Amino acid sequence: MEKNPPPEKSDSFSKNFNRRIANLGSPRRTPDATPVAADASSEKLAADRDDDAFIEDPPSESDTLLIFEEVDQFLETLYNVGDDGSNVVHEIPSSVHSLSKMVDSMISRYSSNKYPAKLGKDPDRDSCFFEALGRIAKIAIKLSEFPTSTASIPSLNRTTTAVQRAMSLLDEEFSTLLKECKYRELDSKSDKKASKQSSFKAINESTDQQNSTVSESSEPDSAREEMFPSFSHDTVSYMKRIAGTMITAGYEKECCMSYSFLRQSSFKGILNQLGYENISIDEIQKMQWETLQTEIDKWIAVVKKCSKSLFPGEWRLCDSVFTDHPFISHTLFSNLTRAVVIKLLNFANAVVLTKRSAEKMFKLLDMYETIRDLVPTINGFPENCRTELITEAEGTKNGIGEAIVGIFYDLENSIKSDNAKIPVPGGAVHPLTRYIMNYLKYACEYKETLEQVFQFLDPKVEEDRPSRMDENDDASPRKSQLAIQIAMVMELLDANLTMRSKLYRDASLRYIFLMNNGRYIVQKIKGSCGITELMGDRWCRKRSTNLRQYHKNYQRETWSKVLQCLNHEGLLVNGKVSKPILKERFKSFNAMFDEIHKTQSSWVVSDEQLQSELRISVSAVMIPAYRSFVGRFKQHFDAGRQSEKYIKYQPEDIEGLIDDLFDGNTASMGRRRM
Repeated sequence: MEKNPPPEKSDSFSKNFNRRIANLGSPRRTPDATPVAADASSEKLAADRDDDAFIEDPPSESDTLLIFEEVDQFLETLYNVGDDGSNVVHEIPSSVHSLSKMVDSMISRYSSNKYPAKLGKDPDRDSCFFEALGRIAKIAIKLSEFPTSTASIPSLNRTTTAVQRAMSLLDEEFSTLLKECKYRELDSKSDKKASKQSSFKAINESTDQQNSTVSESSEPDSAREEMFPSFSHDTVSYMKRIAGTMITAGYEKECCMSYSFLRQSSFKGILNQLGYENISIDEIQKMQWETLQTEIDKWIAVVKKCSKSLFPGEWRLCDSVFTDHPFISHTLFSNLTRAVVIKLLNFANAVVLTKRSAEKMFKLLDMYETIRDLVPTINGFPENCRTELITEAEGTKNGIGEAIVGIFYDLENSIKSDNAKIPVPGGAVHPLTRYIMNYLKYACEYKETLEQVFQFLDPKVEEDRPSRMDENDDASPRKSQLAIQIAMVMELLDANLTMRSKLYRDASLRYIFLMNNGRYIVQKIKGSCGITELMGDRWCRKRSTNLRQYHKNYQRETWSKVLQCLNHEGLLVNGKVSKPILKERFKSFNAMFDEIHKTQSSWVVSDEQLQSELRISVSAVMIPAYRSFVGRFKQHFDAGRQSEKYIKYQPEDIEGLIDDLFDGNTASMGRRRM
């Protein structure tokens, strides 16, 4: 209502208006003072003549208050009468007609380009409009409840028409406000938890060059979150007033249709902005894995965005606009979110139906975590959709979990089926070892999630899948199903490597192969807190013990015979050094050492620490023994050619040649023995 002084009105308008108010409810009289009923057609003509006056020169504040007072009295009368209100309806006061005209005139002003003040721009005028509209809507509703008389038809038509025009205006304004929502720039990467890796293939190819770590954004998600949708407080309050007025006037359906259509359209625009498209099950089934990975990443970003900001923000908006009508707000929000959630879950269900492969497990784990984190958000939804959607989400999550477990079990089959009879050149780390250990290391980055997944297994699965790890580990609580599964995979890998080691005819190379693979396994275990926590310290220490045993076996097989050549025993005959035997010892040593150097220089020990440990251990045994042997017996050879012929190497030479071992020298590979 205007607070400023009302504009001056013409005398004719004021006199006519006051005369109408004074004669409210009184019958018109003929010149002979005989009361007669008001003529409907003449009243209509009078009403038409006054229309322009209402538009050009609206009632003053006092006039408006007087109309409101008369109408309120009439409304009180309508609410107090019984079902048959024919007498009251027959005597509808002219203030009702004035109120209808006032509402019509205000609508005309709002709709006309002639007047600058549009709906929503002048709070005082808008307040008057909503107060008038609320009253005329109540009258229209109440009049429609009573039997219609000939006298009441014009008034009912006028009020109904005024209400219809007002509702059309409000609906248009409501839609305009909803369309004006300004979205902040959405960054699909900001909400997305830093992906552990785009694919396991990338991990398997790069993990040996550098330790892969999960990189989290330095900027927390909460710092980049803003309120969604970004309507101002005033706009939300204004929409609330419009919605409340339309619902009270009986236009609930129209109001809800506009809100639902525009918010669904807006939500679809947000999903498109995030790069998410609705993909059919058939399309997903036909996608190459590389393409599907990209779509999964988009899906994860969208679900997280919905969970963190879109759904909570949408609920805040809906609850604020329809705060006085909780059932409506619950229904509108439920319809919107149900459609979105079901669409997102359908994508996940379709991915589960694709052909299983080991590398898909990690994307499935990402999806599992995403849906798991969505459930608490759904728990905050209204009751009328909460139960249904939680059931759907849990079903999808469990379906993904079953696929994950199935893929993990298939890892055993991949080890069993990898039985090629071709040994790895030089005793290097076998590709299967790299694949399995990288797989397990990467899988244990999801340790908590995997343990949750395995908890849903049938208890019979644990009974049917015993593991020997309990025999080797400390007396401790029963291992988790995930730990048992990892132990089973490791046992199969150990058996596979033992089988492959027997492909080498050279026993020394056999142990180099076992050492290389054992060292790789130990290093991967040490680099994974998850594996260590799952398997226990004793299990990890046992693997290090096995590695040391391979080392000892290598030294025994390779260097024990060489050391026998440097043994002092058997060189004395009748108390004197037998020169022929001494010559044979040096010749044997030279031949054996040359062969070992030539052969083992082509062998591969890629782990620098293990390579250094092997060389140091060999030097620690060979150098002192050789230096002692040469120092004691070189005097038995004549200086010059004889000495050079049998004492081919000096101790320093032996040390340098030992440092050539395990370099993977390809020039010697053709001459190595296997």
